[in-house]
Amino acid sequence: MDNVVAALEDQQVELTDLVAGLDEAGWQAASRCPGWSVADVVLHLAQTNEMAMASLEGRIAEFLAEAYAGLPPAADVDEGAALMVERERGRPPAEVFARWRDGASTLLAAFDDTDLGARVTWVAGDLTARTLATTRLAETWIHTGDVAAGLGVELEPTERLWHIARLAWRTLPYAFAREGRQLSGPVRFELQAPNGDTWVFSGDEEPATTVSGDAAVLCDVAARRLPGAESGLRAEGPDAAAVLELVRTFA
Repeated sequence: MDNVVAALEDQQVELTDLVAGLDEAGWQAASRCPGWSVADVVLHLAQTNEMAMASLEGRIAEFLAEAYAGLPPAADVDEGAALMVERERGRPPAEVFARWRDGASTLLAAFDDTDLGARVTWVAGDLTARTLATTRLAETWIHTGDVAAGLGVELEPTERLWHIARLAWRTLPYAFAREGRQLSGPVRFELQAPNGDTWVFSGDEEPATTVSGDAAVLCDVAARRLPGAESGLRAEGPDAAAVLELVRTFA
């Protein structure tokens, strides 16, 4: 099993363990996502895992047409996801849990059987199957944190964050482009890993901007769960403030 797929499996297990024994009150607890319960968050992940399966199977256009049928036009991906959740909100928790668990397992097996270098179509455009697996890891990690916060559970950061931090670094050009902005030059990340090591993400060219600090904090900033300006991350260079504002790990 590829290491990013193994990391995705571990992240799926962490979320499954969090919600497996919840009662009705637990499922309806407010998550860290404004307006979403724990059940809503898990439903959203089940839906987006199904979307990822459609991507791997080359039927993403058909999936999206069916998923959005009868819904009002969405201004962006986030609004579209909210509309999908709203349409199915209120499903029995046991049904939501089974849908998440079974879909996560099916997606994991699909990634394990896929050439991860192959290109697939996703909501943000064409990417490799490996990058899609990494985005699923990142989103599952984000929403595991949302669920944990709603349940009052504190999770320890793990080495899985390496993949998420690297995704945040690699997709900076996309993050800037979607806001109509352009990087002044290469960016370097120097991050403290959960085990105390230093993770460095940098290209071959001399960086114009360097961001340093805690890897888990950087991932929270990229998840839009913590404002970059309030994170304690250190950034130097012409794009310092913009990187902390725009970095993201989701479409």
